[in-house]
Amino acid sequence: MLEEFEKYPLTYGPTPIEHLPRLTEALGGEVEIYAKRDDCNSGLAFGGNKLRKLEYIVPDAIKSGADTLVSIGGVQSNHTRMVAATAAKIGMNCVVVQEKWVPHYDAVYDRVGNILLTRLMGADSRLVEDGFDIGIRKSWEDALQSVRDKGGKPYGIPAGASEHKYGGLGYVGFAEEVRQQEAELGFKFDYIVVCVVTGSTQGGMIVGFAKDGRADRVIGIDASGTPEQTRAQVRRIVDNTAELVKLGRKVSDEEIVINPDYAYPAYGVPSDETNEAIRLAARTEAMMTDPVYEGKSMQGMIDLVKKGFFPKGSKVLYAHLGGAPALNGYSYYYKDG
Repeated sequence: MLEEFEKYPLTYGPTPIEHLPRLTEALGGEVEIYAKRDDCNSGLAFGGNKLRKLEYIVPDAIKSGADTLVSIGGVQSNHTRMVAATAAKIGMNCVVVQEKWVPHYDAVYDRVGNILLTRLMGADSRLVEDGFDIGIRKSWEDALQSVRDKGGKPYGIPAGASEHKYGGLGYVGFAEEVRQQEAELGFKFDYIVVCVVTGSTQGGMIVGFAKDGRADRVIGIDASGTPEQTRAQVRRIVDNTAELVKLGRKVSDEEIVINPDYAYPAYGVPSDETNEAIRLAARTEAMMTDPVYEGKSMQGMIDLVKKGFFPKGSKVLYAHLGGAPALNGYSYYYKDG
């Protein structure tokens, strides 16, 4: 599905699928849990899901003649870390707007974790007081203009790369990779669980798995707390990506599955249940998940297993998207483990 699109290598290649036997046992043993480790996909600044997307965006950025990548996220954004890493790798400047998306007040929140790494890689990290929104932001447009005003040529990458025209392609590739790995494993996964906020990770997966009729088995766990806006954005990304890769049919609304039950109390703020899910994954499999994204999708998967959402004997693939550096910004939750 991706043969006609140019790709700039930022990752090691296909990411491993790992069986999680102790987590499976802790959840009753009737549903087999696996993880696809996109958190281990690169040597660039701890990697993560955004690099899959950026591999298809970088060729366009280079062709544009840009000298500066300009993006946006929250203070502890995984995405801005990965844009900064990509800019360093390809020799471009980088400006990232870091908005106050999270009502979280750890004393070192804006000095550790993702934002520390972003600054260490030389990005111009600009803190802005504006609150959470997954859409196109004025602060980002202002940053683009500031580069132009200084004689530079910016290349804009929206939050999560999600509203970018090529933002969904990387996770179409994820689905193609899973199909190849399933052939090697000798079985197919019944469900794929993935966190969704800005939408292009799940959106790309939906299009990729629509090829073999499994789009509705991609269970998006919303972590935005704005599920209607997220659903609308996923819908746009799915339609755009399906047209780009010539899927040949429209993906129905019923094939876009987003569960809104685990985003509380707010974007970027972990609930007690999120923190317990983080601890369970760490203590059974030494698998680190974060309080913003992966902790909430882990919480959702755990709860759905306990509720019997997945039929007995199901094989569930948890898409681990990365993000563990953000744990450093939430240290008071975990200072005693």
